[in-house]
Amino acid sequence: MITLYGAGSGFGLPEASPFVTKTEVQLKMANIPYRKERGTPSEGPKGQLPFIDDDGARIGDSTFIRAHLEKKYGIDLNAHLEPRQRAEAWAIERMVENHFTPTWVYGRWMIPENFVKGPAHFFDMAPEPVREKLRADALVRVGEGLRAQGPNRHAPEEIVWLGEKSLSALSALLGNRQHIMGDRPCWEDATVFAALAGALTPFFDFPLRRSAESYPNLVAYTTRMMQEYYPEHAWMAAA
Repeated sequence: MITLYGAGSGFGLPEASPFVTKTEVQLKMANIPYRKERGTPSEGPKGQLPFIDDDGARIGDSTFIRAHLEKKYGIDLNAHLEPRQRAEAWAIERMVENHFTPTWVYGRWMIPENFVKGPAHFFDMAPEPVREKLRADALVRVGEGLRAQGPNRHAPEEIVWLGEKSLSALSALLGNRQHIMGDRPCWEDATVFAALAGALTPFFDFPLRRSAESYPNLVAYTTRMMQEYYPEHAWMAAA
């Protein structure tokens, strides 16, 4: 059986990491049995979460985990899509992961009050003498990563503007459809859902969350996906 290593629940979400959420939902979509355990990035083969252990083979990075599932288990959740639709789904995933997600991760980590109530608690179990240093070091690493990705080079209002561009595009692409590419789910729905849930969770207060809440179809989509794949979770974003 596959073991999925993640960060665990937190921040008003069934899983704190959007990339772990993506993989978990894909496993659920594909009806592949798995168990889940807490892990740390340093334990993974690529120094990040998620990673899986599948009969002794460790695979890291959500995109390569999907490729592994497709190859080993012969499952293609995009089989119903035409070649152009497959290309569009991939482009949507790249926009969500490489452009949209960093804009709300900024709000989670770089706004001091959000960091204190949220990511700072990742280190609560560390020995007290090194706890604050670990928090400070992690904040620096994430800040450097966000600078490399782009958002941390911009003013806060510019970051919100960039995020809003992606939200507007996602809203237009989704329209009145049940799923991002139509009436049936595809691999990329897990990506879109995970990112929107991360932006919409009421646990954090920042301008981009309020912008996301202004798109009724995105809020409804996130709520539908949460109810389908995490029915046990009390999701409050649509309240």
